[in-house]
Amino acid sequence: MTPQRLVIAGGGIGGLTAALVLAQDGHEVVVLEQAQALGASVGAGVTLAPNAMKIYSQLGLEPALCAQGVEPLRQRVQHWQDGRTLVTLERGQKVRDLYKAPYLYIHRADLHSVLMAALEKTGRATVRLGASVESAEAGADEARVRLQSGETIGGDIVIAADGVKSPIRRLFEPSAPHFTGHVAWRAVIPVEGSGLDELAAFPGMHIGPGQMAVRYPICRGEQLNLVFFARQSDWAPEGWAIPGRVSELQALFGAWADDVRAMIGAIDETGLFKWGIFARTPLSTWVHGGRIALLGDAAHAMTPFLGQGASAAIEDAVVLGRCLAASEKPAQGLGRYERARIDRCAFIQLESNANADRLQGDEAHLFGLVGLKNEETLGLFAYDAYQVDI
Repeated sequence: MTPQRLVIAGGGIGGLTAALVLAQDGHEVVVLEQAQALGASVGAGVTLAPNAMKIYSQLGLEPALCAQGVEPLRQRVQHWQDGRTLVTLERGQKVRDLYKAPYLYIHRADLHSVLMAALEKTGRATVRLGASVESAEAGADEARVRLQSGETIGGDIVIAADGVKSPIRRLFEPSAPHFTGHVAWRAVIPVEGSGLDELAAFPGMHIGPGQMAVRYPICRGEQLNLVFFARQSDWAPEGWAIPGRVSELQALFGAWADDVRAMIGAIDETGLFKWGIFARTPLSTWVHGGRIALLGDAAHAMTPFLGQGASAAIEDAVVLGRCLAASEKPAQGLGRYERARIDRCAFIQLESNANADRLQGDEAHLFGLVGLKNEETLGLFAYDAYQVDI
């Protein structure tokens, strides 16, 4: 395909990765991000599985990402009550040997910085901040997005990478994202002086009936990312950074293992936030009018219980680029993209939900004893976005 003008709604991980892939392919790209500053409210840690890191290696970003993140040697799954190890998962060199890419933990802000630096080097991309997208429409010769300010911006193709609450997704279904029954609390604490050095060096999770406590190091191992999950029947507040209280966690996890209570005790409440986890059901199509397509959470928002949300969006970006490069017209390229991605992402969505039940069941002590199902045994790590049929 000859160089196109692409408008990407959303400057998150998926949107910036897509912008980088497309700009490197010679397209002109405009990214519209509603936040006033990138990295200002991008959460905390993120897992980049080998299927994602294989892509970033191809894009030349692996050294910069590994310099900012942490490559764990092992992970473990532990019993909620007594802390005994249920499953140990080897990472490090074993993962590199198997999948030709590392498994990495990184702070989202660090990942954003690396992506922005690479994007600027292309000279073909513009990122507009404070640009909130309200809607989009496809015409015969172009697609257009309308901002909340009233401004309209046109391009040959519009990619909606604007998250679980994407306004562009309303073209595909009118319903809002649904509450999954899970609430999460997150905090980042310094490792030094916390007394949690051993837990940072051997990351993983404690699992139990209806709840989980996850930990892993970020920021070159200097910080420990903590996420606590609990089931809840309903959720009303809006936002990703609602202030949380340590007392909430102490009440929920008061009977859990000593390590879990120690992590909660190390949290500075001013840095504790909570949010309800919302997701989407799989769609039958991701393309509208031959010129508008969904990507990342806008297409397949999922629960975090396989750690594949970011990785799936990164895969989308590369497959989209390949499909456009192999096609003569936007509709043809977007159709290829949809066919190549929609079944895999629906599978990951459904398995993420199923994994929540596996991790938070009443028989946590049996986890991993028979037929372990996780992101690796399900074959997700082995996916190669550069080789999959398009």
